[in-house]
Amino acid sequence: MSLPKPITPHLWFDTQAKEAAEFYCSVFPDSSIQSVVQIHDTPSGDCDVVSFELHGQPFMSISAGPHFKFNPSVSFFVNFDPSREADAAARLDRTWAALIDGGQALMPLDAYPFSPRFGWVQDRYGLSWQLILTDPAGEPRPAIVPALMFTGEVCGKAEEAGAFYRSVFEDSQPGQHVRYPEGAAPDKAGTVMFSDFRLGETWFAAMDSAHPHGFAFNEAISFLVHCRDQAELDRHWAQLSSVPEAEQCGWCKDRYGLSWQLSPVVLEEFMTSGDRATVDRVMRAFLDMKKVDIAAIEAAGRGK
Repeated sequence: MSLPKPITPHLWFDTQAKEAAEFYCSVFPDSSIQSVVQIHDTPSGDCDVVSFELHGQPFMSISAGPHFKFNPSVSFFVNFDPSREADAAARLDRTWAALIDGGQALMPLDAYPFSPRFGWVQDRYGLSWQLILTDPAGEPRPAIVPALMFTGEVCGKAEEAGAFYRSVFEDSQPGQHVRYPEGAAPDKAGTVMFSDFRLGETWFAAMDSAHPHGFAFNEAISFLVHCRDQAELDRHWAQLSSVPEAEQCGWCKDRYGLSWQLSPVVLEEFMTSGDRATVDRVMRAFLDMKKVDIAAIEAAGRGK
């Protein structure tokens, strides 16, 4: 059995999962689509499930209807490091031009106190990206880093959440931590202006924002955790699942409203086997589950 992948952002589209993946692969270097699998007879009908990689970061996406919409509570930092590439600033500008085509700027591309070149853009599909020219003197980070904005009812909990997530995942570590100063109203002094931390192999960023954004975490973006066995899956499920009514098909929602998918490695192996009968059997078994039963998935995959 193959080793688990890093934590994988999972993007929910209406019908555009494959189209969007192709677009993102055209924008970011070292990117490719690994697989496209159609699943049948789901509550959303027939759905395309796409696995792809952008600049070293794995992603998955699904076309499953207009039930959830992206918002900036989850975005993706894209780091352009001038110590690693001489044309980092120029490549940032080219990436911005591609992403804003059909989209909109949430923070204009400009110089800011924290970076000489930064912009926050919502692309044509509604997904949000934060493009930043990084400090060459700083500790390197991956090219793409998922970023969590704690707003509304969970504003002020970014620090607590970071510590909680590090307690859930093995081999985790804290990174940077910058607090809001006095006079940053409506943000409360001492809450998190910016932080980052590593969960296993995957870096995340997190911040609080007390501004009246009107959005919160939802199922449009979830995080897929590849579990090696039932014991690991059960342990993560017990720690992360805090909203019983959100439990379905391996999905759960944590105490902060963020959605996770806890999935066994063997499920992906069956789903990408290329055997239509195997895929259909596994999906029929999977769709009836809340927490995934790995033995039942293996039995369905082998036709038992």
